[in-house]
Parts: sequence; C-alpha cells; structure tokens
Amino acid sequence: MSTRKSPRRQFLKHLALTGIVSGIGMSGLIRNALANGKDPIVTGMHKITGEVHVNGAIAREGMLLKNGDTIVTGVKSQAIYVIGQDAFFQRDNSTVTFGSGETAHLMRVLTGKILSVFGKGQRTIQTSTATIGIRGTGCYIEDEPSLMNDKADRTYFCLCYGTAELVPTAAPDQKETITTKHHDHPLYIHGNPKMATSMLPAPIMNHSDIELALLESLVGRKPPFPAEYWKTY
Repeated sequence: MSTRKSPRRQFLKHLALTGIVSGIGMSGLIRNALANGKDPIVTGMHKITGEVHVNGAIAREGMLLKNGDTIVTGVKSQAIYVIGQDAFFQRDNSTVTFGSGETAHLMRVLTGKILSVFGKGQRTIQTSTATIGIRGTGCYIEDEPSLMNDKADRTYFCLCYGTAELVPTAAPDQKETITTKHHDHPLYIHGNPKMATSMLPAPIMNHSDIELALLESLVGRKPPFPAEYWKTY
C-alpha cells in the first residue's frame, strides 16, 4: 500500500505546523482532518464556539446543513461550516441565511461578519447595501450598523481573490465588476442614496489568509496565492 500523503493532507499538515491557527479551536479542526486521512468533503457544522443556532435550534458540531438554513451566532460566538462546495467562517453577532429551490444560489448576510470561499458556479450575495455576484471566489463581509439606528447602512467587502460584480442598492447605475488576486480592492459600500459615490476604498481588515486556507482545505482546495503571502489583517 502506498504511504504517499495526499496533497490536501500535506497542506493540512502544513497548516497545523504553522502554530498560528489557534483562535476558536482551528488547530483541533485541523487535527480532525488529519486523523481522517481521506479527502471527501464533509458538509455540515465543523466548529462552534459559544452559542450558535440553526433555524432557531441550538447548533451542534457535526450537524448537517443545507440550502434554506439560517445560521445565527450570538455574543462571542463563531461557527465554521460547509454547505456543498462552499465553506464559511461566521463571526459573532451575525445572521446569515441561504436560499433554496430556485434561489439556492442566494446567500443573504442580514447582519454581522462572515468569511466565505465558494466553488464553481454562480452565487449571489445580498447585504443591506448591495447585491454581489460571484463565482469561485473568496470574500470577507461586514455589514455594519449605523450609529444612529439599528439599520445597517454600510457594508465592508473585501474580494480576497476572484471576480465579483457589485451593484449598490442605493445607486444601481454605479455597478462595478472587480477582479483581485490578493485583497487588492477592499471597499465600503454605502446605502445612502444622497452620496455621490456609493463605493469607496477601504483598508484590509479583520480576516486572514490562514483562515482562507483553512476554509479552502475543508472543501478540498487551496487559495490561489502561495503560503509565503499569507497575512493577518
């Protein structure tokens, strides 16, 4: 029997040896992947910290997730999960819902923060300020509440790599298609129709390449940039 390690297993081993994947138990998540010793994609809830609900019920690690589900994280709570060919790292105080049937391509970020990696095929992300069309990309989103009320009126969007079409809700005529290789064009997307420009440059913040690498590993892929480029923002 051959003892050669699979590329994914070698990659996970590299992640485990970096020593920078602690956080919400990522090192344990990687150990589980290494112990499995196989490459199949496992759909469902991989890691939970704190209080997480799926469709109103308390979430458990290992539970199956599917199109149509709504995932909610509470205070100081986070979740890492896989649905189909896509993987997600949902941070605290966040609500994300996935479409089903004819809207199975749709993901709604109702509030909060989420890092996502997507497989082949068209996906649509809706936030409070924009509709974002993507295909085979990685991205980080923060839907930020206004200081004046509870309605989010600004979205932070970093296309970590890939191509996306952004349509601001307040100004659809300012639609823009962007392509990036490594966090090249982060934006704030504003929901105020009185602003002359709805999309403005933003810093790179609050997500890391090691997190992207971990998510991609859960679905049998690697980020399109080499490990020496990995950074934390």
